[in-house]
Amino acid sequence: MAPGLLVDEPQAPRPFVPKTSNNEAPRSIFPDGIRTSGQHPPLYDVLKPYSAFPKEITGKTVWKREDFSNRPEAWQHAFTDEEIAELGATADAFIASGTPLTGISKDNFPLPKLSKVLGALREDLINGKGFILFKKFPAQEWGPHKTAVGYMGLGTYLGYFVSQNGRGHVLGHVKDVGDDPTQIHTVRIYRTTARQFFHADDGDIVGLLCVHRAAEGGESDIVSVHNVWNHLQKNHPDVAELLTKPVWYFDRKGEVSEGQDPYLRQPVVYLENGGQGRLYCKWDPYYVRSLTRFSDQGIIPPLSEEQKHAMQVLENTCNELALHMVLEVGDIQFVSNAHLLHARTEYKDFPPPAPRRHLLRLWLATPEPEGGWALPMPDSHEKKRGGIQVNNTAPRAPLDAE
Repeated sequence: MAPGLLVDEPQAPRPFVPKTSNNEAPRSIFPDGIRTSGQHPPLYDVLKPYSAFPKEITGKTVWKREDFSNRPEAWQHAFTDEEIAELGATADAFIASGTPLTGISKDNFPLPKLSKVLGALREDLINGKGFILFKKFPAQEWGPHKTAVGYMGLGTYLGYFVSQNGRGHVLGHVKDVGDDPTQIHTVRIYRTTARQFFHADDGDIVGLLCVHRAAEGGESDIVSVHNVWNHLQKNHPDVAELLTKPVWYFDRKGEVSEGQDPYLRQPVVYLENGGQGRLYCKWDPYYVRSLTRFSDQGIIPPLSEEQKHAMQVLENTCNELALHMVLEVGDIQFVSNAHLLHARTEYKDFPPPAPRRHLLRLWLATPEPEGGWALPMPDSHEKKRGGIQVNNTAPRAPLDAE
């Protein structure tokens, strides 16, 4: 295996589950009966031209840093003792049932009271400001297994967990494992201490639970894509237009199923395919920069000077408008990947034997029939749309980084 490559060594091949059967996958492989759909190119025939995009966006999804920087009560929720008691009792019961963590769902993880809080939060994540910071999750008191169960149980009320890499990890671990961040064609940056530039993940919602903090850095920034778009339209309309064109190639870093291309061609910003016609963003500069092994051979075009300029303008605009926050141990950040971008500063860990910075990550899907955005993607209606699925790799929920 190439260093950092998140695809397991070849095993005895499993037959493909037909794409139409993702919501009825064999439980012998997928314990909840649902297979992650994976990455797909967009439906090119429904992509809209720049002229169809709004000059200015208004509404709850357009927010500014100053709206929240001095109002933590507007975006933070400290778990109450009663909520933790309910969550802990349900986690204990789930563990006692012997059900694998990859089989967790709302049906086998009842939260009669906390579910009301989570239902309102889900609506705000999808259609409102798009982020929340929970505080006082008892990660240190509960230990790794119960923490994972409680965290994933919470997540089932927001969306369907999807695979985050070629190994089928549905519980991810943002932690330095010694991978070389300069090898961006194989290495996923969340497994290093390097800065993560503003990006969106391949799931509708991303969750991050802080288990251990860094000695320095590792702090979080989030920004409203719709506020960024308004600034681009006003100050850099040429950049805004370029972002709407399907001329951007995104690396898949080897995490592909048989017969699939090793990259995707798509725009950076889209309009919904129906729905409310909203603008959403799909972006990660690392995945755009790492394709020289293909462009050097003439397989795909290299980044143009205009694209390089657009990338820098986009990053600068995000930095200018972002809301900064620090995740403490026991904090859980949930962020929309449809209308927010998020970033992380470079960090330095405490020296051993102190634990390394460690965040548990969830990617959650909110399918179109259940209130999610109408994406111009072939899997918009599937329960576990998006994510990363390699062949029939079974889902896994390791309790630490692998």
